Amino acid sequence: MPRKGFIDTDEDLRAHLRALRRVCPHMRRIRAVTGDPPLRRHPPGLEGLARIVVGQQLSITSAAAIWTRTRATVEPFTAARLLAINEELLKTAGLSAAKIRTLKALASTIMRGSLDIEAVSVAPEAEVHEALTAVTGIGPWTVDIFLLFCAGRADAWPAGDLALQVAVQRLFQLDQRPKSQAMVDIAERWRPHRGAAARLLWAYYAAKKAQRPGVPA
Repeated sequence: MPRKGFIDTDEDLRAHLRALRRVCPHMRRIRAVTGDPPLRRHPPGLEGLARIVVGQQLSITSAAAIWTRTRATVEPFTAARLLAINEELLKTAGLSAAKIRTLKALASTIMRGSLDIEAVSVAPEAEVHEALTAVTGIGPWTVDIFLLFCAGRADAWPAGDLALQVAVQRLFQLDQRPKSQAMVDIAERWRPHRGAAARLLWAYYAAKKAQRPGVPA
């Protein structure tokens, strides 16, 4: 049974993409060229959030490679195990000192009982932001990506994402890359489907970066 307000499956994503195409000609133009973007769902727990932390400010390829090594290093992937692992060993997986501090802080918060990620993932969005940004090294971008890909929120919108900002700038032929508040304002037209819009815009960004023919300016 589909959960209203969530994108859990490929069919859920397709339903939101159809709704976007009905209301927005820009989304119709992008979708005609890029096709359906990937679902990209991860578990709404420690492992899913850690994967997002590892991928901060990295390309998809680099993030995937470092995450694979990190996941192999932390086995089983629990807060207790993460705290027990030597920092030098985590560095050999490709993690920066800053990301190790964030992962350790996250694990410590969970071990103290101050954070239940699974419970937080179904809380109102403002509460998710408050709970997760209280952890050292976790900012609004990380929380928005968690809401999108781990919690499955259909209307999550990572307004601070650089690639999304560039995609929106190109789509609307803006003189400057829009900042976070402008991104929020622009995306109002896509509610309650902003999560699908974000996925489609990332696909558009990738297509433009690869200079695929036929991609709308």
